[in-house]
Amino acid sequence: MPTLKTLCLKLVRWTGWLLVPFVLAFFATGFAMSGRYGFGMLADERTALTLHKLMHAPLLILVVAHVAPSLYLAMHRWGWIKQRSGA
Repeated sequence: MPTLKTLCLKLVRWTGWLLVPFVLAFFATGFAMSGRYGFGMLADERTALTLHKLMHAPLLILVVAHVAPSLYLAMHRWGWIKQRSGA
């Protein structure tokens, strides 16, 4: 049975890779709304705004799912959370 640390590490890695395209798309739709840096040609302002708003919830869920286990692993590494003894 995998340990909690192993599961947290896998979750951090998976959510990290999932966050990369979401953050890039979030920035792209934001720039498309403003028309900066040539991103206005990707979508019109209304479509970019719709896509941008649709990404808020998944992005928030991914960020929380990435930060919570990362914080647990960091606190464990710093010694703030001790290893449980016995089973």
